[in-house]
Amino acid sequence: MGKTVLAIGGHIGDMDLTAGPTLAKMVLAGDRAIILACTYGERGHPRLSPEEYRVQKVREGEQFAADIGAEFRVLDYSDGFLPDNDEAATQIADIIRTEKPDLIITHWTKSIHRDHERAASLAERARFLASLPLDSPLGRHSVRQVLHADNWEDAEGFVPDLYVSIPDEAFERWRAAIQKQAFARGETYGFRYIDYYTAMMTAKGCLAGTTRACGFAVGGGPHFPLAEL
Repeated sequence: MGKTVLAIGGHIGDMDLTAGPTLAKMVLAGDRAIILACTYGERGHPRLSPEEYRVQKVREGEQFAADIGAEFRVLDYSDGFLPDNDEAATQIADIIRTEKPDLIITHWTKSIHRDHERAASLAERARFLASLPLDSPLGRHSVRQVLHADNWEDAEGFVPDLYVSIPDEAFERWRAAIQKQAFARGETYGFRYIDYYTAMMTAKGCLAGTTRACGFAVGGGPHFPLAEL
């Protein structure tokens, strides 16, 4: 029976970029992947209104997930205003109880974006809440492992200690899917996200002794061996 991975990002597109190649690899191996964005990320376009960009972002998130064979969810919070409280954590905990992931992938704990930091904090709090024997019709569920994805906006103190090799089929599936997101193509503020993360996978592959790899910082708990991913 395959594993279930839940990737929790601050905005639509965050986990698509950073965890997307690994999610594509896992799906190809028969695992189930769920991408959860905590906010719409709708304030990141210099020409479209937040209302217009929100519609586009949701459409792009749904399409990316479909293209790599994952599922897509988004919480009803606005870009830049993700709360760090038990109400938001409980929403994520309920998803954990329902979907029973074996693995959570989220942001590193330090970032230039508050939504990224709060998504990481909420993921850990939700993991704890989901494991408690509370009076919930969904029961309880303990997540075996949390991994923090490598994101250039979350670089402070980030040191990868796990490298996941990315085979060609997973890479090509990810690259074709991520090109359908406007921000990743550089159409918002001009940063060449796709080129950057492609180059980073190549660099990490050099360190891991493979063609391409994604780097992760392992959270608390036992390590997932590389072969399991």
